[in-house]
Amino acid sequence: MTNNLIDFYLKSHPVTIGVLALLSIYFIVLNWVFFYRYFSVSNWLSTENSSLETLLMGSPSVNQDSFLNNFIKTSSNISKEVLDLGMLAATREATKGLSLLSVFASTTPFIGLFGTVVSILDTFTHIGQSSGSMSVISSGVADALIATAAGIFVAVFAYTYHQILKRKSFELISSMQMQSDAILARN
Repeated sequence: MTNNLIDFYLKSHPVTIGVLALLSIYFIVLNWVFFYRYFSVSNWLSTENSSLETLLMGSPSVNQDSFLNNFIKTSSNISKEVLDLGMLAATREATKGLSLLSVFASTTPFIGLFGTVVSILDTFTHIGQSSGSMSVISSGVADALIATAAGIFVAVFAYTYHQILKRKSFELISSMQMQSDAILARN
């Protein structure tokens, strides 16, 4: 296994190695963003669902920990505008990180493809300099395709994480919208 990695490193074009390094960094960053945002939005959702439950049970206002409470206590008059402002701020906060995951999902296959194209060009250059047999061509193309596979691999995770966080954010905003509607219905 170690010899295969060393052989791959020695045979690969520096651009391909750079592409694989970049994709590795992307993968680490997207996992960090996902897990950080997932747990923070999940905790926030739990707080807002608890607040919604107390409102539905007859409480006159949202819980102290609710995001909307910050906007309600700053205004002497609870109005639709104040609650809408709170909803907009919550939406902005809940969707942080989604753009980065979206960019990663859409760009990583192209980054991987770039590494593959450079590796294939390098393989054909080496074939032209020596007597290239089919085994040399197939070996070079197989090594080159690793960059594309890595790009697709990272893209699948980025897209999946994006969709999961998007859904969590939607659930959070829906819970907060229900709280807002319940407060306005009582006034």
